[in-house]
Amino acid sequence: MEKTKKRSILQRFLDTIEKTGNKLPHPVTLFALLALFTLILSAIVSSFGISVEHPAENQGTITVKNLLNGEGINYIFSSMTDNFINFAPLGVVLVTMLGIGVAERSGLISAALRAFVLSIPKSMITGGLVFAGIMSSLASDAGYVVLPPLGAVIYLALGRHPLAGLATAFAGVSAGFSANLLLSGTDVMLSEITRDAAGMLDQEYASNMNVAMNYYFIFVSVFLLTIVGWFVSDKIVEPRLGKFNPINAEEGIEDQSEEMSALKPIEKKGLTLAIISVFASLGLALLLVLFPNSPMRGKEEGLSYFDSIIQSPFMNSLVPIIAILFLIPGIVYGVTTKTIRNDKDVANQMSDTMASMGMFIVLSFTAGQFVAYFAESNFGIVIGVYGAELLENLNLKGIPLIIGFMVVVAFINLFIGSASAKWAMMAPIFVPIMMQLGYSGELTTMAYRVADSSTNIITPLMTYFAIIIAFAQKYDKKVGIGTLISVMFPYSLFFFITWSIMLIIWMLIGLPLGPNAPIHY
Repeated sequence: MEKTKKRSILQRFLDTIEKTGNKLPHPVTLFALLALFTLILSAIVSSFGISVEHPAENQGTITVKNLLNGEGINYIFSSMTDNFINFAPLGVVLVTMLGIGVAERSGLISAALRAFVLSIPKSMITGGLVFAGIMSSLASDAGYVVLPPLGAVIYLALGRHPLAGLATAFAGVSAGFSANLLLSGTDVMLSEITRDAAGMLDQEYASNMNVAMNYYFIFVSVFLLTIVGWFVSDKIVEPRLGKFNPINAEEGIEDQSEEMSALKPIEKKGLTLAIISVFASLGLALLLVLFPNSPMRGKEEGLSYFDSIIQSPFMNSLVPIIAILFLIPGIVYGVTTKTIRNDKDVANQMSDTMASMGMFIVLSFTAGQFVAYFAESNFGIVIGVYGAELLENLNLKGIPLIIGFMVVVAFINLFIGSASAKWAMMAPIFVPIMMQLGYSGELTTMAYRVADSSTNIITPLMTYFAIIIAFAQKYDKKVGIGTLISVMFPYSLFFFITWSIMLIIWMLIGLPLGPNAPIHY
């Protein structure tokens, strides 16, 4: 009789997280309860008159708002619709899924995945998925919508557990959000906040900061995180999930462990024409931004060529552009292979896609209320300021100071999902403090990015957490917050530790973090 393999301490710890987390109510109910709890807590805390000085200049004193007084109750009812409509992922997801839905239901994605899987060594797929996730930050938040479900489909097609593929892609997209081989809108946004914070202490120093202040470090980080994510996926996450059992999956999803069939001639033709249409569409899109005076080019005065593209309307429009880049080849493939015969077929495919997003839409309603109430009550700012003061009062210096700062960022990330909101709150406090201790604003920014990115995947307040649960429930209806956190925790832990070690080594060697971006002030 074969002995049962003893589970490691880490696996037993993750099992505990999963069991505990899954005892929580359904995510829809949980977000509704969290919204209610926030309302009640706002009334209790506000009665004590707790207040903090806003870290931004000339913003005055911030107090916790009572959302259960007359004004608060009026806000609850008057804002309910707007809280739902303005929930950050809602529009991004639905618009992107219109294009992806046609590409999927026409058969394009299935054919492309089969071609992809059959053309590369299977042993390289995990690393390729992590790398693609990390690089997807160029497309802002669209990577959250595109890659996790694609990762699940790829793994299922290979006879591997689809949730492992989803987790692998999610880790790359979210935990690796601050790493890239190229600069993105995130670099622009965070560098501007850092520059303003540094200018409070030294305007001349701040004026010499640039958007590429962390570029060298984030470039090298891509390779580190790809290797670490690859290891965690293959050695920890997938073994723990075991063999996929479709018993709790949506109807029509089966274990596809058998060898994938080669493409038929008509599928090859459709795929070839679809690829040509992708490049043609991409070329037309780039014409909108690449040349001077292009209609979607940013302001060019005082900016380099690259900065004028990064800070352009084009970069702010990547979601509809990505939707179109899926829609056009999807139609081309469908027409070629006869899965699309007229415009009604396209409309029906879009409609079927929206019908499948029902759970996410419901999740968006309750999650949107909670996120809005938490922000309106000022809990996020108050928690952030008290956390920052705690770190300052510990009187740490050097590497312990950097590590302590990163721990505080990781903790605050559990309560505030937006990277820009957190940095706008923390930079005016920590950048000047670090500068006075001899550390550059560029280093403080990079330490913030490491801690923030590493813990994105384990906080339910991250705006895309709800949709990842919705994607996961396609393969296992029992997946809840506990399951997802337990699956993603190893990525968060290993990314945080290895990325922090890399930053410490970088500090000790004294390498610049980017062009004209030293470690020391």
